[in-house]
Amino acid sequence: MLDKHFTTEIQPQPSFPWFGMDIGGTLVKLVYFEPKDITAEEEQEEVENLKSIRKYLTSNTAYGKTGIRDVHLELKNLTMCGRKGNLHFIRFPTCAMHMFIQMGSEKNFSSLHTTLCATGGGAFKFEEDFRMIADLQLHKLDELDCLIQGLLYVDSVGFNGKPECYYFENPTNPELCQKKPYCLDNPYPMLLVNMGSGVSILAVYSKDNYKRVTGTSLGGGTFLGLCCLLTGCETFEEALEMAAKGDSTNVDKLVKDIYGGDYERFGLQGSAVASSFGNMMSKEKRESISKEDLARATLVTITNNIGSIARMCALNEVRL
Repeated sequence: MLDKHFTTEIQPQPSFPWFGMDIGGTLVKLVYFEPKDITAEEEQEEVENLKSIRKYLTSNTAYGKTGIRDVHLELKNLTMCGRKGNLHFIRFPTCAMHMFIQMGSEKNFSSLHTTLCATGGGAFKFEEDFRMIADLQLHKLDELDCLIQGLLYVDSVGFNGKPECYYFENPTNPELCQKKPYCLDNPYPMLLVNMGSGVSILAVYSKDNYKRVTGTSLGGGTFLGLCCLLTGCETFEEALEMAAKGDSTNVDKLVKDIYGGDYERFGLQGSAVASSFGNMMSKEKRESISKEDLARATLVTITNNIGSIARMCALNEVRL
């Protein structure tokens, strides 16, 4: 009998395909691992169903009207569970979730005997639909645990050899502002702000020790919802495209609109927003703005609010 110190337990490798899903309130984010080291023997034994799924996912950048593969985010030549391959990132609106489940049923996905790992609120909301419609069992994972582990993993592999995490040096000076890489080798304690449909703010003391400090209901879902109401757009991409072309200062009332310049006593720059959408009380200004201005002002309003809350949380945690 072998000495117990020299025995190793061989963990079975999960069956292909390898998926991970984050089913949020607004978007579904799907990660697919495409193996690139398949041997001739493996390829011969591979069932046609699996081949067709891999070909469908990797040869397209759009799926239906709303599904998108973010080619620019693809991570190449990774090693996972001893296999080499590429990570693909696909997203689609959560409102299309039932169409995705139905597609899994039509493609007989359950015959592959794979485990579908899922996180986010939708992993619970749609669990029965996966089981009843597509005959698929979800392996559910806590979204905040996944958030921390995922951040550390992405930082460890980088973005195709380059650091993924960064910060802005001299952020308030347009001429000196520079994007700098940031290493997360020893990041603790850190404040982690998770911006989804809503926002959760975590104080993280180690990879296994964290707490949710607070959050806000004004998040990505708020941005998209308000943009749909104010501009008539229908998708997140359309809202962002409009925001990129707009000028929020036409919509917001700035410090200089009130003081005629900076509020020097408290260090408030004249360009700071004093009142989000404050100019919209004027009929004349309402008639002169564009939909792009409204989209940009909505984005600035939401992000300013999140940044302010995060800053207050950071100061509070430092004092503790």
